[in-house]
Amino acid sequence: MAVIFDAVVLAGGRGSRLGGIDKPAVRIGGRRLLDIALSAVAGARRVVVVGDADVPSGVLRTREDPPFGGPVAALDAGLAALGRAHGQAPWTLVLAADLPDAEAAVATLLASPPSDDEDGACLVDDDGRLQWLLGCYRTAALERRLGERGDPPLTAMHRLLAPLRLRGVARGAAVVDDLDTPEDAARWAGRRGAVEW
Repeated sequence: MAVIFDAVVLAGGRGSRLGGIDKPAVRIGGRRLLDIALSAVAGARRVVVVGDADVPSGVLRTREDPPFGGPVAALDAGLAALGRAHGQAPWTLVLAADLPDAEAAVATLLASPPSDDEDGACLVDDDGRLQWLLGCYRTAALERRLGERGDPPLTAMHRLLAPLRLRGVARGAAVVDDLDTPEDAARWAGRRGAVEW
């Protein structure tokens, strides 16, 4: 089944564990992490990047409110930028912009798309944990959960998404590790070449 989807690429955050650098601008093997993420979601009908990043023509950009408000706020801002109730795709692919193997990971995810009786599918890591920021979700289910966040609103993705009917997808040959620390950068440099920031 071909999945018709929009994509929300989460490119915010402070990069505090890497000394406050702009993580989406980090280059690995000569490519920005953000460009790897955008290539991974090239099959999307529309793409929005949430964060303060330079994006190519045709890609929407927005910021979460408040800035650095976390992934739930970023997802909410991304869906708003895509135009709530104005032709959203039935599925939304949510992807963090700090995944050096995003292209293989997204291809693996979309090769095993959610079924009509599921709210979404996420890749799982080697410990069986759902990777919330590497998932394809029913847009209506995301909107419903965002409307149920409460006051003060939920800020953690696992609390937002855990009530949904989600299926874990084995990562296959894809690597789901992000690039979050200097140790991560060293590991990825060994796999893909120089990491520059």
